[in-house]
Amino acid sequence: MMTLRKSQERGFADHGWLKSFHSFSFAGYYDPEHMGYGNLRVINEDRIAPGTGFGTHGHRDMEIISYVLSGELAHKDTLGNVKGIPPGDVQRMSAGRGVMHSEFNHAKDQTTHFLQIWIEPNVTGIDPGYEQKGFAETEKRGKLRLVASPDGSDGSVTIHADARLYAGLFDGAERATLKLDTARPAYVHLVRGELTVNGARLTAGDAAKLQGEPQLTLSEGQDAEVLVFELAAH
Repeated sequence: MMTLRKSQERGFADHGWLKSFHSFSFAGYYDPEHMGYGNLRVINEDRIAPGTGFGTHGHRDMEIISYVLSGELAHKDTLGNVKGIPPGDVQRMSAGRGVMHSEFNHAKDQTTHFLQIWIEPNVTGIDPGYEQKGFAETEKRGKLRLVASPDGSDGSVTIHADARLYAGLFDGAERATLKLDTARPAYVHLVRGELTVNGARLTAGDAAKLQGEPQLTLSEGQDAEVLVFELAAH
């Protein structure tokens, strides 16, 4: 079974310096029908105005992934990491028993556009940790590239969660399939462009929830960038 969630159905918050779409209940947006999906808890599509950002704040027992689309995200945390996250990089922060961090857009004339993703961990109270890797466009062109996994396979970042995250770029005749475990839910989030997902047409910001589907087929992309999550069995 596949269920679509259209972009305009998401929650939205405009804080002036920050404009954010919420795929699932978050902060001031509450929707009991969309509290998360499997162990995927948050997908926030954030746009941070030039010279602004999130001040130092804390997290605990959550796997947090940042996926930058344009601009650059400056990260600083209590683990000693001071990093710039450009488009193409995937950053993973394991909050564990507690970490403080800030995220900032230091550019004077460019908005930082990124996705913040939270996945519930399968272990709690661990030492907090940080990892960041770059994935070239050629690695994602016309295929699904594994970018996060529990075992760090294929050069992906390692998450302490029963989930796998793939990223792909599709245009024209490019096409990819992914075999799915029917016991596991899968979630497709279209970052930009247009894409056909198991026969349904998605546009930027749309998502598809899959349950009991044996295969995912992505085709007919139009400047499409997509994230695919294989999540923990219920």
